[in-house]
Amino acid sequence: MISTHPGPDGLHTLGRWPTARARMAPGHPAVVDRGVTVSYGELESRVESLAGALLGAGVGRGMRVATLVGNSAEHVVLFFACARVGAALAPLSWRLTPPELVRQVQLLDPVLLVTEEETGSLAREVGARLTRPVPTAYLTELERSGVLRDLTRRPPAEPEPVADEDPLLIVFTSGSVSAPKAAVLSHRTCWWTNLSLSRTLELTERDVVLAVLPQFHAGGWNIQPLLAWWTGATVVLERTFDPGRVLRLIAEQRVSTVMGVPTQYLMLAEHPAFPDADLSSLRSAVVGGAPMPPPLLRTFHARGVALTQGYGLTEAGPNVLCLPPHEATERAGWAGVPYPHVEVALADPATGERVEGAGTGELLVRGPGLFTGYLHDDEATAQVLRDGWLWTGDVALRDADGYLRIVDRLRNIYISGGENVAPAEVEAALRRHPAVARAAVVGRPDERWGEVGVAVVVLRSGVATDEHDLLEHCRGLLASFKVPTRVLAVPELPEVGIGKTDQSAVRALVEEILERTGERR
Repeated sequence: MISTHPGPDGLHTLGRWPTARARMAPGHPAVVDRGVTVSYGELESRVESLAGALLGAGVGRGMRVATLVGNSAEHVVLFFACARVGAALAPLSWRLTPPELVRQVQLLDPVLLVTEEETGSLAREVGARLTRPVPTAYLTELERSGVLRDLTRRPPAEPEPVADEDPLLIVFTSGSVSAPKAAVLSHRTCWWTNLSLSRTLELTERDVVLAVLPQFHAGGWNIQPLLAWWTGATVVLERTFDPGRVLRLIAEQRVSTVMGVPTQYLMLAEHPAFPDADLSSLRSAVVGGAPMPPPLLRTFHARGVALTQGYGLTEAGPNVLCLPPHEATERAGWAGVPYPHVEVALADPATGERVEGAGTGELLVRGPGLFTGYLHDDEATAQVLRDGWLWTGDVALRDADGYLRIVDRLRNIYISGGENVAPAEVEAALRRHPAVARAAVVGRPDERWGEVGVAVVVLRSGVATDEHDLLEHCRGLLASFKVPTRVLAVPELPEVGIGKTDQSAVRALVEEILERTGERR
């Protein structure tokens, strides 16, 4: 057996987790993947075997394994095998284009690129564009004897004790305001992140977690799945989000908890099967990515589902703030208070001085769950990690009781007539109109006011409205300087990540529409 002894500085390494659970309950289901169940005993056996194969192929501590695959049990096995030998798993998004993936693979410089049948052609196209070839393997073949050794042709690696600060996951940020950066999450990061989560959202071996977030997101691992495998719960993996199938799985698998973004919960609520769906097993649901609109909160509360809202970012592991279910309705739109083992502060965006008590400022985060830094980018790392604090770039409002609400991205805020306008606030007002499903607001130059807001909205079918109606709606909810000058209807909003609007693409879309209609100045 490969030694998983962590050494004196490796008390928080994750490669040991399958071993510990297999000793306690080897027959208990660890993963349910498209109807196939993998027990904790089977998971440990497969992790141990693959870890040996990785070492035999020369893949060891400090190296990187990139993957271009969907959620699967095989991917979970590879994650823990990499953790056990000290290699970092770098899951890539199969939603990206070949040029985008080429840049990421070249930055990672992995010893191996793992793909599968669904992404094989994309991986081959990426491989053909690389200046330095990377051995490519199919995920389902990794556990076959000799496959890895034949691919890498490297001398065997010596087993080394894995340390807390060794990279565990390398996750690319969404890149909504700049090129995606590779955030390095260490064993220490993930251990503390999951410990913090366990203090707020308790999981036991009796729980069944439905995992629908792609595993190329930090949340695909660190918001419930890893905690589930730490505590012995069962994880039902889904490769895509289909609301009808999710409703069926909740009933069939007796799912007790799930994590999703508001868009996904909206899709569930609007599905024809939702009113009669059996949700009796679903004791909690975690909301991330954006605040849950109050009407949607009430919809799920009426079905007896407790909703835990929160805020996080990849660089923080990702969990930072949490709003417990019993406060979800009273404090709708708020992100809550810090998780245990997490500290926050506010800084004046202009001076950097700390904002004490109630007030507004850039949100700063400190704690053992922070990321290590950006891979091969010391300058960008130094910009966000200063004196032990993570400067998030998000503007937050804190009330007298210490609760926080995210106002907007610092870079998204525009100044109209000398007043700061947070697009998120305007977007929230637009979404309160029954005809608006989604909204995005950007600032654009204006000769008189400096900048003015322009909104783009996705409308619901069957609800009549027009631009005049939507502007009047905004005037009833917002100060005049916050009301957008235009509201443009579009079939969909450009996204970067699940449910996260790509602000740069929205700006380009606004300019394209205004130019097409002859209104661009």
